Amino acid sequence: MKVYIIDDHALFRNGLISLLESRKISARAAASPEQGLEEIPTLILDIILLDLRMPGMSGIEVLKILKDRNEKTPIIMLTTSTEERDLRDCLKYGAQAYLLKDMDPDELVDALNEVAKGSIVVAQDMTHVLAKVLKNELTDDGATFDSLTNREKEVACQVARGYSNKVIARELGISDGTVKLHVKSILKKLSLGSRVEVAVMVTEKGCCK
Repeated sequence: MKVYIIDDHALFRNGLISLLESRKISARAAASPEQGLEEIPTLILDIILLDLRMPGMSGIEVLKILKDRNEKTPIIMLTTSTEERDLRDCLKYGAQAYLLKDMDPDELVDALNEVAKGSIVVAQDMTHVLAKVLKNELTDDGATFDSLTNREKEVACQVARGYSNKVIARELGISDGTVKLHVKSILKKLSLGSRVEVAVMVTEKGCCK
């Protein structure tokens, strides 16, 4: 696994590199958002670990830029913030995970492995905040699961299980391209910004058996 870290705190950055390398995970880092945005397009990566609070440019801004560039590498927000707004915005703009810097090292490594498999991960300590975000943000007028076609419902349920497009395509016997089209349609119909939001909405509402 190849991990790229963007964090302006040298002590944390270097400690995280040492931790990951001790677990046989290849890791390199950028000391600033600008350095990260310059280097990422030149690298083959499995995961990007992104700090939220950085001088000059926030992690949210970096996340937006990477998504605008159609960056396919899963992006994990690794932060000290337990604020509802931060969690909401990170999920809205396409982060695949939201983890806290004080988490146990073994839990961090487990989370990296889950994200690499295509799963969506939110720190256990943030569960109550996630529930609040869902209550406040994912009750869009007219945005109902029943508005989806049967095939879109099947795809939405697979997304809620954390499956990648490739796995969904194999499970449903359709092409990767068809899955992408269904996901795009689901996002539009439900007025959501990312597949992470689809997953949490579907799970919260108990739409899938």
